[in-house]
Amino acid sequence: MAVPQNRTTRSRRNMRRAHDALVAANPAECANCGELKRPHHVCSACGHYDSREVVALKQEVDLDEDAA
Repeated sequence: MAVPQNRTTRSRRNMRRAHDALVAANPAECANCGELKRPHHVCSACGHYDSREVVALKQEVDLDEDAA
């Protein structure tokens, strides 16, 4: 079984973890609707990508009116 010969110092341990930090997202504004979206992804609000409609979204249904 592998057992370290010497104790790993706090400095060396933390240097190893230097690249593990999370990076903040950089949202971009949708050219069609102005909502914030991830860069190089289809806008979830309007379904557009690169100024053209890629995904046709369903019309929102109000459940209260349908139940009546």
